[in-house]
Amino acid sequence: MFNNIPPITRNIIIINVIVFIITSLLGDKIVEYLAAFYPFSPFFHSWQVITHMFMHGSIMHILFNMMTLFSFGPILEQSLGDRKYLILYFASGLGAFFLFNLWNFVEVQQISGELQQLGFNVNAYMSGASVEFAGNADAILKQKELLGSLKGIVATPMVGASGAIFGVVAAFATLYPDSKIGIMFIPVPIKVKYLLPIIVVVSVYLGLSGNGGGIAHLAHVGGALVGWLLALSWKKHLYRFN
Repeated sequence: MFNNIPPITRNIIIINVIVFIITSLLGDKIVEYLAAFYPFSPFFHSWQVITHMFMHGSIMHILFNMMTLFSFGPILEQSLGDRKYLILYFASGLGAFFLFNLWNFVEVQQISGELQQLGFNVNAYMSGASVEFAGNADAILKQKELLGSLKGIVATPMVGASGAIFGVVAAFATLYPDSKIGIMFIPVPIKVKYLLPIIVVVSVYLGLSGNGGGIAHLAHVGGALVGWLLALSWKKHLYRFN
C-alpha cells in the first residue's frame, strides 16, 4: 500500500519519520539546531525555516500530521503535478513560520516596551550581556514576570509539519470543496468547505487569546492562508495539470 502513494508525498513521510527517529535518539541538542526559533533569537539559524517542518515533538504529533498528509496529499500531488505540489507544501510551511513569528514580533515589541519603561535594558539582555533589574520590589517583580514571557517566545522553538499540511488541506478544500470527510465525534461526514473555515476561526481565536496549550495555532492559519491563495490562483487551470 505504501508503494502506491505518489512519490513526493511518500518521500515527505519517509523523511519526517527518519528525522523523528534521529531526533528521538540524539535528544535536545539536535532539536535546538533544527527546530525553528524566533528570527531575532540568538538560537535562530536560517536553515530552521525549512528544517522545522520535519521535526515533531511526540509520536502522536507526527502520527496525526502524517496521517493527514496521507489522506489529502496524494490527490493534490496527482492533480497539481510535482512542481506545484512541492511549491504548495513548502510555501505553506514558510507561510506558517512567517505568520506565527509576525505575531511573536508584535508580542516581543510590547513586552520590550514595558521592560524598557521599567528601566530594564532589553537590547543588552538580547545580546547576551549581564543585565540587572532596576527599581523597587514591585518593579523588579514585574520585570521578572515580563522577562519570563519574553524568554517563552525567544527560547521556545516551533516544530512540526502542521503548517505545511494545513496548506495542503486548505488547497484540497479550495479545489474539491464538496468532498466529504469523517471527523471524530461528528456522526456524519461533513464537506471540507464548511469544516476548514471553522478550524481556521478556532485556530485564530486560540492563537490570539493565548489559550493555545503550547500549540502554534497561528502557524496553522498561516499555512492554510498560503494553501488557499495558491489553490485559488491555480483552480481555473486545474485540469491542465498532469
